[in-house]
Amino acid sequence: MRGIAVAASGERTARAVRGRLARVGAAMRSPARVGLLGLLAGLVGLAWAADGAQAADELNLYSHRQPFLIEPFLEAFTAETGIKVNVVYASKGLAQRLQAEGKNSPADVVLTVDIGRLAIYADKDLLAPVESAVLSEAVPAHLRDPEGRWFALSKRARVIAVSKDRVEPGAITTYEDLADPKWAGLVCSRPGSHVYNRALMASMIAAQGEEGAEEWATGLVANLARRPQGNDRAQVKAIYEGLCDVALINSYYYGKLASSEIEEQRAWAASMTMIFPNQDDRGTHINISGGGVAKHSKNKETAVAFLEFLTEEAAQVLHGTVNYEFPVNLAVEAAPGVRAWGTFKEDALPIVRIAELAPAAQRVIDRTGW
Repeated sequence: MRGIAVAASGERTARAVRGRLARVGAAMRSPARVGLLGLLAGLVGLAWAADGAQAADELNLYSHRQPFLIEPFLEAFTAETGIKVNVVYASKGLAQRLQAEGKNSPADVVLTVDIGRLAIYADKDLLAPVESAVLSEAVPAHLRDPEGRWFALSKRARVIAVSKDRVEPGAITTYEDLADPKWAGLVCSRPGSHVYNRALMASMIAAQGEEGAEEWATGLVANLARRPQGNDRAQVKAIYEGLCDVALINSYYYGKLASSEIEEQRAWAASMTMIFPNQDDRGTHINISGGGVAKHSKNKETAVAFLEFLTEEAAQVLHGTVNYEFPVNLAVEAAPGVRAWGTFKEDALPIVRIAELAPAAQRVIDRTGW
């Protein structure tokens, strides 16, 4: 399938959209085609409809990301371009919905978190390949699909949280250390089958092979203080309460807890130190949030322009301000709250390998009982 070529200039978004409005002309502005997006009952639930089409100066977004996380980006995009963004939010089921809608889908852009979820959309042939000089320059090659179907928009690190009071500095420096018997009964984790831990396991397989990764996971499970449970916040709380001394969390959870309006959550964060593992070898495992253009988008130029907007400086800094995530654009400095953590070496493994190794990672997780 031929990719979508989009010009990159300072006024790229407005010109592309207004140019498209001129091309589609009166047909797109006819009463039968323009109006408020309605609700359409279908096999997959509710979907937008406006007599089978949408206004050319609107964008339809399917998002796995929570509303409060992406609304600042949508407001900024609308303020810059005048384009209204309509959103359907769902924690799961959007790929199946998009597949069922087929060519009649109103979706233009898909946003989600974790490379595994992006890969599902690509594997189901739900994303259009994109050719964009802006995206190619802003997003490093190892953080985008080789076929241009999806692009990373922000990064998060899978870090190790340790008790400030009970773990000496330097006692843990690698993921491999978590399998050391000296930490028996002192490690907390959410279930291994969660996408965040499955991605970490995939990175361990890439580094050590499946046999080595299984040996590591066996040791990790043997060191657990309790059965895997809760989210990453729950692991930090468990350190604060003395239930464990060590835990695996995503880096942004620390930022959100440390800046929380809830005093108790700030106390949880104050009880731990964040460690970026494996700085002397492959680097810390990272995962991504990302997005792509829906295969059957009726407004592809605008969809690509929206993705480009999300990789530019203002939006990249906003990722750190809103959710303590790292920018993917190497030309952009992280937001102040994230920058305060210092720099660290990232694992440069092509992120697509994490998705490819996910099935093997799940098998290891199942076999070891994580």
